[in-house]
Amino acid sequence: MTGLVARIEAATPPGRDRAVDALRALAILGVVGGHWLVTALVADSGTVRGASPLTYLPELTPVSWVFQTLAVFFLVGGQVAAGSWTSARKRGVPYGAWVGGRLARLFRPVAAVVVVWALAAAAMLVAGVGEPTVRALAKLVWSPLWFLLVFAALTALTPLVARLHPLWPLVVVLHVDLVRFGLGGPRELGWINVVAGWLVPYCLGALVARGGLRGRWNRWALLFGGASAAGALVLWAGYPAAMVGVPGGRISNLDPPSLAAVAFGLAQCGAALLLLGPLRRVLRRPVAWAVVAVVNLSAMTVFLWHQTAMIVVTASALLIAGGPLPGLHTVPDGAGWVAARVLWLPVFALALLVCWAAFRGYEQGSGRRGGGGSLVVRESAPERKGRARRA
Repeated sequence: MTGLVARIEAATPPGRDRAVDALRALAILGVVGGHWLVTALVADSGTVRGASPLTYLPELTPVSWVFQTLAVFFLVGGQVAAGSWTSARKRGVPYGAWVGGRLARLFRPVAAVVVVWALAAAAMLVAGVGEPTVRALAKLVWSPLWFLLVFAALTALTPLVARLHPLWPLVVVLHVDLVRFGLGGPRELGWINVVAGWLVPYCLGALVARGGLRGRWNRWALLFGGASAAGALVLWAGYPAAMVGVPGGRISNLDPPSLAAVAFGLAQCGAALLLLGPLRRVLRRPVAWAVVAVVNLSAMTVFLWHQTAMIVVTASALLIAGGPLPGLHTVPDGAGWVAARVLWLPVFALALLVCWAAFRGYEQGSGRRGGGGSLVVRESAPERKGRARRA
């Protein structure tokens, strides 16, 4: 372990902002923890269906405030992409090479999930598993992937949106919600917010990359302003308090993103920016940085396979036990389910570790040499060639 920590420390460029990597890791782990806590698979009459404890236990709503961390992921994505594009332009790397390298790193691990789950779904149907069960399981795996498409689109648009002030997409979200909720407009109009809503933290990250929001007062204002706006929208404008979709709910704050979710995301971004300083101090310690670096190397693998890990544990336990187990197959309608689910979390983590060992190579493919993975994020091949031409 000491040798691994030393190698990671030696391989890390001196100017790397380790705190930004920590924010990305925390955002991914937040999504994973949130899904494991608020997603249930109920075994009932030979079928498996999805359910949410937030439907039965609204007092758990604050869980969604802690674990719905996608805004922080888009904040970091905008900051890193804007900085990378600026650096690529200085080195003479063309747009096509730059965006191709970034999207390849994003989508390479997706191919493994697509193939494995296409085969798994076909095998379950051939084996006689009911279509509702297969649909429920596949939905758990596929539904989180929507954000990758949005993130890829924003990455590709970085040269156009990097200097866009986040207030502009925020105004779009405001007007979309005003029309669809206040004026009775078509619900389909809300899908504009799928791009505009996540463009807000993405542009905020690009603003940070340009040197904006440096003062702590600005970041505290972002935190309290976003939280106050989100609270006001929940208390007086009819938005739900849960910052994730709740089955059966009249309005979803996430599908598509609502003004309340975007305001709450701004508060999260303010808190994240305030954490940068303390995180930088902590991550001077090689051991702490090694943990963050390892998570970042496999961030997409963890995100793509965490629902599969939960499904494997759920299905295996059902077969072994021969019947429903508390916190795993039962209706999430009481404190007993919550306590039992917390006890299952380490088992989910162990299953995810197995998935990580099996599929991490797809994410680290460009950095693998002789079977070993790169310890830090490196330049893509086109970027290296562009830098060499400039030299």
